[in-house]
Amino acid sequence: MASVSASNQVNTLCLGVSEPISTAGPTEFDLIKTRELEKFLADSGLYETREEAIRREEVLGRVDQIVKVWVKTVSRAKGFNEQLVHEANAKIFTFGSYRLGVHGPGADIDTLCVGPRHATRDEDFFGELHRMLAETPEVQELHPVPDAHVPVMKFKFNGVSIDLLYARLSLWVIPEDLDISQETILQNVDEQTVRSLNGCRVTDQILRLVPNIQNFRTTLRCMRFWAKRRGVYSNVSGFLGGINWALLVARICQLYPNAVPSTLVSRFFRVYTQWRWPNPVMLCPIEEKCLGLPVWDPRRNIKDRNHLMPIITPAYPSMNSSYNVSWSTLRIMEEELRRGNEIVKEMETENTGWITLFEPFLFFEAYKNYLQIDITAENDVDLRNWKGWVESRLRLLTRKIERDTGGMLQCHPHPAEFSDTSRSFHYCYFMGLRRKEGSAAQEGEQFDIRLTVDDFKNTVWMYSSWKRGMWIHVCHIRRKNIPNFVFPGGVRPPQPMKVAGEQGQVSKPMGFNSQKRKRDEIDAGSHPRESTSLVENVESDLQGEVKLEQVEVNVGDSLTKVICSSENSSHNSIELEGYARCSQPLGAASSASGSLSLGRALVIETTSEPLVHQCSLKEVGESQVGLVVQVQNFDVGKRVSCVQSSTAERGMAAAAAGQGFSPCSSLFQNGGLEELEDAELTAPFYHGNPGASSTPQKHLIRLSVNSLVKARGKGT
Repeated sequence: MASVSASNQVNTLCLGVSEPISTAGPTEFDLIKTRELEKFLADSGLYETREEAIRREEVLGRVDQIVKVWVKTVSRAKGFNEQLVHEANAKIFTFGSYRLGVHGPGADIDTLCVGPRHATRDEDFFGELHRMLAETPEVQELHPVPDAHVPVMKFKFNGVSIDLLYARLSLWVIPEDLDISQETILQNVDEQTVRSLNGCRVTDQILRLVPNIQNFRTTLRCMRFWAKRRGVYSNVSGFLGGINWALLVARICQLYPNAVPSTLVSRFFRVYTQWRWPNPVMLCPIEEKCLGLPVWDPRRNIKDRNHLMPIITPAYPSMNSSYNVSWSTLRIMEEELRRGNEIVKEMETENTGWITLFEPFLFFEAYKNYLQIDITAENDVDLRNWKGWVESRLRLLTRKIERDTGGMLQCHPHPAEFSDTSRSFHYCYFMGLRRKEGSAAQEGEQFDIRLTVDDFKNTVWMYSSWKRGMWIHVCHIRRKNIPNFVFPGGVRPPQPMKVAGEQGQVSKPMGFNSQKRKRDEIDAGSHPRESTSLVENVESDLQGEVKLEQVEVNVGDSLTKVICSSENSSHNSIELEGYARCSQPLGAASSASGSLSLGRALVIETTSEPLVHQCSLKEVGESQVGLVVQVQNFDVGKRVSCVQSSTAERGMAAAAAGQGFSPCSSLFQNGGLEELEDAELTAPFYHGNPGASSTPQKHLIRLSVNSLVKARGKGT
């Protein structure tokens, strides 16, 4: 923690691209407020213990030892003589929050391994070093990401999280006293090495360009904590990440070189509330070196002109570190800066405490409308890979919505992910939606973003490492239907606060129209009248909510399966054959039968044509129930309904026989939907093996379900 006194005034040469705003030192009031701030940060658990610090140093020492052994192993394997093997060296550097000195308990350590020219990235770093780490007992959760924009190896070493990058220099031998701040280090290296070196070079340059490192660290620790509490700390979501906040704080330190942290926090809000974006924030002039690497220059580069909130890195090659910011996220950050400025102004006059500034933003009480994005995979490894890819694409959804609504519908992405513990291998993301502030809503006006969502999902499905089971679903929900697992302890707050701003109506992104029951009503558990002829004699011990986990449809075969789980049932899973519920556990004889509730929407998707938008049960007669499937062709955009109808007796017979049914064959004739108009097509359940004449063309469609279906128990 910083020790503050009046003697801490710093007299320095001008740092930055302009003269300081003020060189005044602290008053007694400033010193008191700074001590209060430091105590607040300490009481909030932002500082690690001495034991934790020692353990981190020991872990870094062990990693450094491993990479030194690794480079000698690589050198020997490539035929170097023993003298060269002895001289071969690799070195570990740190950057990010750890190097800046603002990391907290449990934070990961950003590290860089610098190796010689003969140690390659693909074969040696992600090959031999990965093997060595995998065989090291202290290493857990080893996860290489070679295809990332900045390739990285993620792992835990004795419980300490490590992100390890690799820079392959043009040197044959890496000296132990290597200075990576020199521009010559960038000569004859690939782009991945330049990006990998950038983190260390920027971090070191920041520490050189601030007048008082200790005051900088305390102020940055404060601003990072504030940004996390207010939900604006996330580079991948379109807000600002750690390096962005560090650069903003460093610029304030340059403008007020003798100020203490309490004053720097106050001036932070004052300056950036008045900042006229897209004027860039820079710690030093942008320089163009003889190496010819591209630097941020909106006069020459068209892409640079489109940056909304440029925060320029101080190390060559200078670049915009905040290119992910969108109009929506910029608006949110500007609102938060104005709020912070009002609070610190009140603190200066009313002598109030710091806690008000750090009150958390109540995201799930701030809007009426939200987008919910669910992702799943089949195992932990696939989910980790899929999660990383989807998160890197989420900011595109914000920009696509802004584009397709002319900026009238604004998005507020929540920077964190959530997980429903009742589901395996699942994560969930949310975006708040609201009409642009100051724009008047016309009566009955809606935002239709269904095609926008489809466009976003098509982008996500382009994942080159996609595997079976990787799935994404996007739906519109209202505030009252936010799932309970997002709230602390799974308990929803009793009374929501006033909605921030005017809310516009949002059309359901999954294709629900005005003739169908609204999605929020479905989520709230509303059901149309059920067919008593199908349920009055059901012998089922399934009570309450039953979650559909998977649907597999193989067009051309006679089998359709739905794998379910029920929190209130002793069964681990249930298999539905022919969409008639069986009350037996999976694997047991399917002799009993049950029923799904009619009209309940089961939202399903596929990665290949035809795209299935929705399926639901529909009553088509007094003793008949049908499965309604809506599909959309990517090329012509036509929606078609297919009703699979069956009498209760035939449906239950199919379930008892364990044979299911064959989906409507006419839906997939001629390999597509080009000749089909909007219509309802009816075909019966197969309660036996269909004849050869009725066998349709074969298409395999991978489907997943993200809806709850009521199981109707006996006597309910």
